[in-house]
Amino acid sequence: MASKVFDWIEKERQRQEHNIELIASENFVSEDVMRAVGSCLTNKYSEGYPPERPTGNRGRYYGGCVYVDELEQYCCDLWQEVFNTDYHVNVQPHSGSSANLAAYLSVLKPGDGILAMDLNNGGHLTHGSAVNFSGKLFRMAFYDVNAQGFIDMEDVRRKALEHKPQLILAGASAYSRILDFAAFSEIAREVGAYFMVDMAHIAGLVAAGDHPSPFGLADIITTTTHKTLRGTRGGLIFCKPELAKKVDSAVFPGTQGGPLQHVIAGKAVTAEEACTEEYREYIHQVVRNCKAMSQEFLRRGYQVVTGGTDNHLFLLDLTATGLTGKAVQEELDRHGITLNKNCVPHDTRSPQQTSGVRIGTAAMTTKGYKEADFIRVAGEIDAVIQEMKQKA
Repeated sequence: MASKVFDWIEKERQRQEHNIELIASENFVSEDVMRAVGSCLTNKYSEGYPPERPTGNRGRYYGGCVYVDELEQYCCDLWQEVFNTDYHVNVQPHSGSSANLAAYLSVLKPGDGILAMDLNNGGHLTHGSAVNFSGKLFRMAFYDVNAQGFIDMEDVRRKALEHKPQLILAGASAYSRILDFAAFSEIAREVGAYFMVDMAHIAGLVAAGDHPSPFGLADIITTTTHKTLRGTRGGLIFCKPELAKKVDSAVFPGTQGGPLQHVIAGKAVTAEEACTEEYREYIHQVVRNCKAMSQEFLRRGYQVVTGGTDNHLFLLDLTATGLTGKAVQEELDRHGITLNKNCVPHDTRSPQQTSGVRIGTAAMTTKGYKEADFIRVAGEIDAVIQEMKQKA
């Protein structure tokens, strides 16, 4: 019997092939990554860790794991190579959210304090949103951005001294500037807090040298393996060696059961690709493209939060147009351009409407777009917005 599922898969394949993809958290993986994730490894249960694991969390709870043991250890070794680090790495988290949950619980208990960036000003759902496990389990405080949208490090320090959190978190899902990991680390030491970095969005830039590295400064580092790393969807946790046992225990058996070995295989292929010079040049182009596109919007009279970008994304503030981010997102979808509505700093509209949109260049750079292509797309977006304003 023919499955209807493949009809929807084909429709989505066509959408991805023909649309202009500007969602900052999305990318296009290689055929090798898809082959790995769609492999027979999906059949294998492997609760536990490879026997060579350098912590007390060694051994599997199922037989027949000889090959997945070797694969998982290879994956771990590769990710240390990608980031040129001796940090311990756990490749089992199913997602970035799973990685963050395990990371928190490795060093915190429910009710402990976390200082993070507010979701509405650029943070992530798992950084303390009231509707998320992070906001339900932990005592949250939030640092702010200034009127221009830059993180206010004086505010970070002031909030850290006021709230005395057990953990300070750096990382964002809608922040276009360099994160000062050294300054965050210094503040964390001052108040005796763990310092954690969620580098899910900028991990590819860290790997390629286009963003300062948190390694050597942070106690724990989490990331996804998609976004700018251009791999399968999943999570990773890095930590200083002295926290390795706590982190491994927090992943399994603390928050997950059996790891997804087909996804770990995809993560390994992703790491192989991220070790290449071709990948590093790709990331350099992502950054060049993003700067070119943001500058074109500025030239056309738009307000770009912080006045530009240092990474793979930027926020377009639509307040002056009178349009909501939701309306612009939906209209651009009808024109084959995909992006997402996003709050701008100190937004007066709800997260369901928003006053801005988030734009990223990683996916279309994978398809070969260069600066001129993104400048052209900025013009297409402008034309749609101008038409919407005339009809409003």
